[in-house]
Amino acid sequence: PDSVTHDRVTHDHATPDSGRREALAHDSGAESVLDESDFAVLVEPYRRELRVHCYRMSGSYDDAEDLVQETFLRAWRAREGYAGKASVRTWLYRIATNACLDLQRRTARRPQRYEPLPGMNHGSAEPPARVTWLQPYPDEDLPSAQEQPDALAVSRETLELVFLAAIQHLPARQRAVLVLRDVLGLSAAETAEALEMTVASVNSALQRARPTLRDRLPRRRTEWTAETDAREREVLRRYMAAAESLDLTLFTGLLSEDIALTMPPNPFWFVGREAITEFLRISLDPASPMFLGHWRHLPARANGQLAAGGYVRRPGTTVYRAQVLDVLRIEGDRIVEITSFEPHLFPAFGLPLRLPADR
Repeated sequence: PDSVTHDRVTHDHATPDSGRREALAHDSGAESVLDESDFAVLVEPYRRELRVHCYRMSGSYDDAEDLVQETFLRAWRAREGYAGKASVRTWLYRIATNACLDLQRRTARRPQRYEPLPGMNHGSAEPPARVTWLQPYPDEDLPSAQEQPDALAVSRETLELVFLAAIQHLPARQRAVLVLRDVLGLSAAETAEALEMTVASVNSALQRARPTLRDRLPRRRTEWTAETDAREREVLRRYMAAAESLDLTLFTGLLSEDIALTMPPNPFWFVGREAITEFLRISLDPASPMFLGHWRHLPARANGQLAAGGYVRRPGTTVYRAQVLDVLRIEGDRIVEITSFEPHLFPAFGLPLRLPADR
């Protein structure tokens, strides 16, 4: 079967400091041991792409931050044994991948199915998969074109929340093989060395992982063009305007018939426009005892998708406080999926935690 992505993303690229890094990598096999300053020069340029890699493996932005720190700590401890036979990037990816596998062994995370909650209309469709640790990733934190130019073609596809949620269903070692082979473009031999597997085992794991992943991805994939981006931005603008005007009709008119709404790590879920409309009605109606308050939104981007940072001014208060980050999956002019996250990651997206009452 073909790869789920298209291009290698782990080529070394020339930068102003690459000559010094290459010299340091060569010297690291000699008798002298890198000091802290030289070690930082060697590894720091790879921080952002390693964070993306750890995020793909774990599905959690918070865990990715910790895993990069763990990777650098392990690399520092192992610097005397690094002989420069592989590139620094390959060496670091090997360490990072194994740190991710260790996390999976410690936590034994497995996606579950959402369960019905008493007194709540979830819709008539099957409950979606529940990945409680799933978190969004800010587009601003992705490697730049200068840092990783050939990654741009695949970064959006392999960072979409639907991809991240799907890949969590793979056993940890299959997930690692698929990411190393299909996302990062390592050879079967390089992957086998990184994971201490045989080439035959790597190929077998990949053959099992690819169809499992494809079965969990949407049948329709959007072509990402300037026209598509403009259309999606208009949908986002109308989405934010509908919420701020408390216009339920306008809001639900943007939703597809079979839209899914989930709120990791919370247990709430809804499938279908009717169920979501029923859920929203009581919180958007000022006459309802469950009225949440007045909304304002700021646009954002997460996982290559448009998002909205939502702020609520509760009745009787004057400040809008961060409430939710909605990441939208849009097809055509309809929203087909909303994944709503708690607001503690707002600062990572450049979003404030409070907004004044006056615009």
